[in-house]
Amino acid sequence: MHIGFKGRRAVVTGAGHGIGRGIAQAFAGLGAETLALDINAEGLLETGRFTATDGGSLVTEVLDTTDVAATQAIIRAFGRVDILVYSAGGVRGQVGKAAEAVTPEEWQSILAVNLTGAFVSAQAVIPSMKAAGRGRIVTISSGAGLGVSLTGIQSYAAAKAGEIGLTRQLAHELGPFGITVNSVAPGFVRSNPASELQWKAYGPEGQRRLIEGIALRRLGSVEDILSAVLFLASDYASWITGQTLSVDGGK
Repeated sequence: MHIGFKGRRAVVTGAGHGIGRGIAQAFAGLGAETLALDINAEGLLETGRFTATDGGSLVTEVLDTTDVAATQAIIRAFGRVDILVYSAGGVRGQVGKAAEAVTPEEWQSILAVNLTGAFVSAQAVIPSMKAAGRGRIVTISSGAGLGVSLTGIQSYAAAKAGEIGLTRQLAHELGPFGITVNSVAPGFVRSNPASELQWKAYGPEGQRRLIEGIALRRLGSVEDILSAVLFLASDYASWITGQTLSVDGGK
């Protein structure tokens, strides 16, 4: 099996670090013209220090996906999009606390970047995909959307569950146009500052328990996640849609 994306055009959000960066660079390395987007300008500079191969390219642009108008304008300006990977998200610097202590602003902040941003980004690419009669949309959700969030953040669990529901709904709406929509739900991956803080907060005993709760007895890596994304974005997954693939080492 050889996966390649020569001649394809891909948009990856959340590409300023970690999983999103790995996905964007992987597409460019496999021949895709790739647009990498993130609110983190400094992180994008590092993402862009990548030499694309096999005819691919990698360009970066700063974008806050909670800005609806900017998101749609920047993505549409890129032109035809064959692949969208929505990897933007996270906890926006929040930590778990009692539900009654959560403010409306805190709640909406996490929903905006994890769920609304995914929908708005999909809106931006759907017209060109419909015109082409094909397309791939992959959301990066989380095991938190399938069970209980290790962060303890209610809005994060709700947003990721919503992202999975959105994936399923869009798959049925867009299937007649040759567009597949799937989600990858990662387990614990130490891929960014937020996950590093979370890992340290567990302490040695909590870290041990977390790993012992994983069938393969190890944490995930960026490569584990991007491999699943590349498959779902490829022609090998042309009859897979509306699915959420847990990449979590076995729970």
